[in-house]
Amino acid sequence: MPFFGIGLSTIIAICFAIHVIRSGQSYYWLLILFMFPFLGSIVYFIAIFLPSLRNTRSAYQIESKVRHILTPQRELKAAQNAIEISPTVDNQVRLAKSLVDNNRAQEALHYYETALSGIYKTAPDILLEYAYALFKTNNYTKAKNTLEYLRETNPNYRTDQGRLLYANILVKLGEKEQAHEEFKALVDYYPSLDALSNYLQALIYWQEFDEAKKQLNNYEVRLKHMPKYAKKMNSQWIKEIEELKAKLK
Repeated sequence: MPFFGIGLSTIIAICFAIHVIRSGQSYYWLLILFMFPFLGSIVYFIAIFLPSLRNTRSAYQIESKVRHILTPQRELKAAQNAIEISPTVDNQVRLAKSLVDNNRAQEALHYYETALSGIYKTAPDILLEYAYALFKTNNYTKAKNTLEYLRETNPNYRTDQGRLLYANILVKLGEKEQAHEEFKALVDYYPSLDALSNYLQALIYWQEFDEAKKQLNNYEVRLKHMPKYAKKMNSQWIKEIEELKAKLK
């Protein structure tokens, strides 16, 4: 159905084009989206947007919490057995991740540091997980340095998860101005409401209530037009944001 002379498929393609630019995807996606708005949008959603939604920190945390509740020791035991049989890099990382999931991030650091050697010294996925473990153990400066090293050694590696982690680290380090910049960039395109929830927490912590209310107004508009499936996927963050909103009244 046309909207002010523009087809719905074109509007969707424009939204995905914004995501292309802000998330640092290859610009050939712009050509595909505008030459074939309907088909291009479907392909982009499946190939880029949906995986980015699944790989956000929020999705990982929800999965981890479910796994921790249902099988608190099973995966950890399996990972420990695997590393005893074969101490490969994959098994080092598996055990480290399982330790983080079981609130034993301090122990996980050793295994990440062991894995980050040789040809895996600059492996971006391992560096990202290592930075998160450092964050969980309050090693904020080292976590920041790790993410900056990741960017330096992997300039083409793009991750919303890493950028949100970086913003949260900046908050902990008291680097307010840079944290603002990171959060403002994130909340506009981040596939879940995780970034907004984190930003609101930071704004309340900084006592910047006017900006927090401004972000909440934007959230209300976004929530109004959010599909039911998206609301369901964001239910945890919607609950958090509503609780934060209550604090501002």
